[in-house]
Amino acid sequence: MDGPALFALGVVAGGLVVTAITVVQRSRRAATERARANEAARALERERAAAAEERAVQDLVLSSMEEGVMLVNREGTRVFANPSMARHLGMEPTGVDDLRPEELRRSIARSAFTGAPLHLDVQTGAPARWLRAAVLPIGPDGAVLLVVEDVTEARHLDAVRRDFVANASHELKSPAAVIRATAETLRDGALDDPPAAARFTEQLEREAVRLSMIVNDLLDLSRLESGSERDERVHLDAVSADEVERLRARADAAGVDVELHADGVPSIEGSGRDLALLVRNLVDNAIGYTAAGGRVDVEVRAEAGDVMLTVRDTGIGIPTRDLPRVFERFYRVDRARSRATGGTGLGLAIVKHVAENHGGTVTVTSELGAGTTFVVRLPRERLDTAP
Repeated sequence: MDGPALFALGVVAGGLVVTAITVVQRSRRAATERARANEAARALERERAAAAEERAVQDLVLSSMEEGVMLVNREGTRVFANPSMARHLGMEPTGVDDLRPEELRRSIARSAFTGAPLHLDVQTGAPARWLRAAVLPIGPDGAVLLVVEDVTEARHLDAVRRDFVANASHELKSPAAVIRATAETLRDGALDDPPAAARFTEQLEREAVRLSMIVNDLLDLSRLESGSERDERVHLDAVSADEVERLRARADAAGVDVELHADGVPSIEGSGRDLALLVRNLVDNAIGYTAAGGRVDVEVRAEAGDVMLTVRDTGIGIPTRDLPRVFERFYRVDRARSRATGGTGLGLAIVKHVAENHGGTVTVTSELGAGTTFVVRLPRERLDTAP
């Protein structure tokens, strides 16, 4: 092959090599671009999955909240609402126009207009419940977030605390005032009159005892609100026998016959001190509201794995309308008679606390003029639900 032919062949071969290199380079660039595109797609998919997971977590959190949460847009249409909102409102709102009571609608409109958050308490439903609402403007587009929580129990507890403070102050003030007045009377000359001095001295003693009883009951009630130290095996029949004997002299003085019926019941896990307090208050209360010639029967027995204490009297009884309230602090069916018998109005509240601290219950039945029966049921073994 001559020189020109060889040269031409070399040129062709060189071109083929260049072309091959170019093809390879382009193929590599295409593969690299595909790899980058695939990685970008995978990254986008990961971001989408992460966002979906985050939304799922947010939805789970919002759905699990006790508070009701609802987001509405500037047109007043619901964007989101968790299940608690429907439960608190008693219906599932589709927007602002569905909200009841009306104060909620007005507050959302006002907050959207002013851009300022609002807080309010509203009453709704039957039986009536109290809802505490927070109305919060979200962003510049007029959206509003409504958050509500049920504060019915909290308001009830606040009312109970206020009543308790007022009642305790009143109960403490009465004997204190009598003691002061009696002491002043003695100081101003009654000591020179022996019969009068004796009467006033007896009155001082009665009121001092009454004041001491109120203070002791208040201290017991405060302690019991934190629970009972249930670290003993207590025989309720033995405790009841001790308390009946302790109150025997009081019963004899009142002309009331007290009988104990107990046949050796199993022990229970609890506080001997607090269970004695429970028995003492029930028996003392029964004696105080039973007229001379009447009787009080105290029975301790085992039943279906529980230990039962029953205190039954033949006293004046309790009107049906008052039965649901007899365990309230300072609640008295007959205030005049309660003070005459020396009651503080705290005994049955103490009984209820002791029973509940031991995982038990106390119930009452009564017939006006025919007597009252209290039944305490206590589990033999400790319950996890008890304090």
